[in-house]
Amino acid sequence: MTASAIFQHTELTRQRALDDLHILDTAPEERFDRITRLVKELFHVQIAIISLIDHDRQWNKSSAGVEPDQPLEYPRSNAFCDSTIDACGTLIVPDARLDPRFRDNIYVTGEPGIRFYAGHALEAQGGERIGALCVFDTVPREFSALEQNLLRDLAFWVQNELNASQELDQAAAVQRGLLPKKLVSLPGFEVAGACSPARAVGGDFYDWYPVGEGAAFTLADVMGKGVGAAIIAATVRAVLRAGSRLDGVAEVARIAAATLDPDLDEAGSFVTLFHARLDMDTGVVSYVDAGHGLTLVVHADGTTERLTSLRLPLGAGDDSPWQEQTVVLAPGSTLVSVSDGVLDLFDGTLASLDAVDRLVRGAPTAQNAVDSLMLRAGLSAPDDVTVIVIRRAGER
Repeated sequence: MTASAIFQHTELTRQRALDDLHILDTAPEERFDRITRLVKELFHVQIAIISLIDHDRQWNKSSAGVEPDQPLEYPRSNAFCDSTIDACGTLIVPDARLDPRFRDNIYVTGEPGIRFYAGHALEAQGGERIGALCVFDTVPREFSALEQNLLRDLAFWVQNELNASQELDQAAAVQRGLLPKKLVSLPGFEVAGACSPARAVGGDFYDWYPVGEGAAFTLADVMGKGVGAAIIAATVRAVLRAGSRLDGVAEVARIAAATLDPDLDEAGSFVTLFHARLDMDTGVVSYVDAGHGLTLVVHADGTTERLTSLRLPLGAGDDSPWQEQTVVLAPGSTLVSVSDGVLDLFDGTLASLDAVDRLVRGAPTAQNAVDSLMLRAGLSAPDDVTVIVIRRAGER
């Protein structure tokens, strides 16, 4: 393989690794901005930057000491950081005017008049060099071995944040895969649901599928964030679906708990669960609730009933028998089940369920109720927000 072919292969692999992070052209994030602020202060320099090297440009994810009106990207051909990803270790330029590699660079001969540069390459999970953590100054200076080691350690911090972004994207993909692909057909009923994951993706999910003369519905929340929580959620969903042919939701939940508890105990996790079956002919909802307690039936007569939870979450060591409870969804009534992230859209306490009650009661359709909650989630949601709404046709 020629040197040119090796370079092209390396560049293609590097670019693919950068693209897989899905971070180019994203909004500023405090987790990166705090690093550049710290770097600027630690090294007493004018500018600190987290840069990513794209096909033909350097794009800055975060910077400290740069005026807000300055561009976020520059041609790759003039980028000091492009040389950093080719360097062995930390690239140090004590005085750019005396360095033949950079003395004719437009950012040396013109604004901002760079004299000093130090940068350490940032690597993706596969070792591909995708950018740099770097510092600039307009006066020449030396960079000690101690400072080099510190810059390297800070670059590792940036790498961990970048790779965490990729893990969150993977978790989000798992979480999206848990959601039902189509509505169940329930003449006389409206069904709607949504899940809005927060940045720290967790294990919230909802599900529905046909069972007998009706359908089964689930809303669950796995303790924890990231890929691990999303995988546990996928397992919970699969176990519950596998039990759909069993008689009664209590038996389904019992088998699910027996199957999942050892793994949940080993993982140090637990799952809150609302699992129900709706009989389309009678409107009877049979359900079990394990530590969830965030389900309301907004009755057509103007009253509201909060469905009780009789068990601790899955994985919490509750050996008591599973008890099936029932509630009738009369014509014009609505069942709404939400994750605890919905509470944070209001005052963060159980009193928030009163606001959910009013919102659902005032919504003309089940979908409208879900959309209203998701609109709030889009404005401010520190946690995953998941909701499922079932409304029976009739006067309200």
